[in-house]
Amino acid sequence: MLIIACRLRPSATADIEVFTCSTVLRDLARRVRFLEAEARSYEKAFLAIVRVWRPDLLDLTGVGAIVAATVLTSWSHPGRCRNDSAFAMLAGAAPIPASSGKTIRHRLNRAGNRQLNRALHTIVQTRLKKDEATQAYAERRRTEGKTDREIKRCLKRYVARQLYRVLETTPSTP
Repeated sequence: MLIIACRLRPSATADIEVFTCSTVLRDLARRVRFLEAEARSYEKAFLAIVRVWRPDLLDLTGVGAIVAATVLTSWSHPGRCRNDSAFAMLAGAAPIPASSGKTIRHRLNRAGNRQLNRALHTIVQTRLKKDEATQAYAERRRTEGKTDREIKRCLKRYVARQLYRVLETTPSTP
């Protein structure tokens, strides 16, 4: 559809509404194609930086160039967070007790670095779709009575712990 919209040729003999709609649609389609090309070039630049700085991040399931760049930007340097719990709190992935009566529950932390939290969310979503171990974990937790939201909260905390351990170790140089 985008290619067709880019090739529209508004007719000067058409109604003003049709002419205007065709012109706007063509211009928007061309703008979308330009922005897509620009986004691809930025992603390539991010990938080059991540490959130089921390290529081990790209080996993790669900971590691509943009997610890795987001994680590295938030993490900043070794020692910024004293442990994986502090890193999870920074990411807004640390569980917050939300128990009532005999029901023991935890809810998702809405504080923290929202970009880092979004990166964790992207990793979890990707793993839920493509990683068999994560899918098996989610199914096991569902049979235990956990909701999808609770499962994602647990997975975010797990991913935060895994990222912290990878980031705090010095990458091996080839």
